[in-house]
Amino acid sequence: MDQEPATADLRSRLASDGILLLAAVIWGIGFVAQRLASFHLGFNAFNGIRFLLGGFVLLPFVYKRLFQARHGFPWMLLAGSILFIASSLQQLGIGSTSASTAGFITGTYVILVPVLLGIFWRQKTSLFTWLAALVALIGTYMLSTGGTALKPSTGSLLLLAGSFVWAFHVIVVGLAVRKMDVMAFSVGQFLVCGSLHLICSFFIEPITLTALHTSWLPVLYAGLFSVALGFTFQGIGQKNAPSADAALILSLEAVFAAIAGVLYLKEEMNLIQVIGAIIILAAITSAQLVVFKRR
Repeated sequence: MDQEPATADLRSRLASDGILLLAAVIWGIGFVAQRLASFHLGFNAFNGIRFLLGGFVLLPFVYKRLFQARHGFPWMLLAGSILFIASSLQQLGIGSTSASTAGFITGTYVILVPVLLGIFWRQKTSLFTWLAALVALIGTYMLSTGGTALKPSTGSLLLLAGSFVWAFHVIVVGLAVRKMDVMAFSVGQFLVCGSLHLICSFFIEPITLTALHTSWLPVLYAGLFSVALGFTFQGIGQKNAPSADAALILSLEAVFAAIAGVLYLKEEMNLIQVIGAIIILAAITSAQLVVFKRR
């Protein structure tokens, strides 16, 4: 009798892991869409359209549940506001870097999650995690400078700052989806984030029809796939998958971003940047595998 619940738990965990892997693939390719859109649309305009598009596409499916989950509005506001800051820093940074670089630097948030949990939530963080975070920082420096400069580029620094905010977002999502309906929460945070971006866009960088026409395909992918599917898959996957599983699998978005950057944008990295990317990926995976093994 004990084997049946164990088998069900394993199936549930594997299904959640598969959903998280899909999210990683979608987000990895999404860096290409963000890079292409950055040539034509301002970061507020692009993010405003894509998050509102993703939210409104899902809204008919969760309309009733959204209002039934009124107790979760503070979570939606909090997550949406954090998402607004994180997506702003990411889109600003990716405008002056490659999709590959953006993917790997953003991926460092995976290591930062346990670090921030240790600092602000007093959860025990192993020395190995702190060491992995330091190694990832060294890799980020190599990736952003490429061995040709002493100071990292502004875009890389913005992406690194954004990775801290993405880490907070993962923590908030993990807390929120255990307290309320996943789909309602996802739509709520999208609408909050998109509205904030669009309001800022009207004052800072009004949207033009020419820019919208030129970048309609990246916007469509970012809205329907990166937002509507990617973030929803994250919420569904994190509901049943252990934190170690989620962090390890989501970190693969950096790999998919690099592959997509090479295939679609013909991006290249010099030897120093390749070594930096490998160091980042090794730090992320080794830190999560240690946690995974312990659990």
